[in-house]
Amino acid sequence: MQEGAIRELDDGDLEFASLLNRLGVKRNVAKLITFLAAAGGESTSREIEHGCGMRQPEVSIAMRTLRRESWVSEREVRRGEGKGRPHKSYTLVTPIDEIVARLEDERQKQSHETMENIQRLKDLAPTAGRVGE
Repeated sequence: MQEGAIRELDDGDLEFASLLNRLGVKRNVAKLITFLAAAGGESTSREIEHGCGMRQPEVSIAMRTLRRESWVSEREVRRGEGKGRPHKSYTLVTPIDEIVARLEDERQKQSHETMENIQRLKDLAPTAGRVGE
């Protein structure tokens, strides 16, 4: 991740997010996971928007998935003197290796189910002698 006034995902981060996406994680969710993991701490919704190149509604929608999975914690950060709407700040609470392990388990289960279905098809396939009976 590039450091500076606003952190941004670098090429390695984008490749990581792309791999998550290819494993079935929605693109924006993959970018959020990658950004928060690379940040290594708390990030505001504005930092996430800028760093991931996403709009606020996209961040909110993707964040719902992370909250549902209990992968992120959220807290409100008040602006100075209580004026205006508070910002939200997020922290990835599930280590990235645990998220990857969960994805691996899910894909192995899917692969096993697929192979069972293929075997069942082979078992049920009509043989040459039974065609047209």
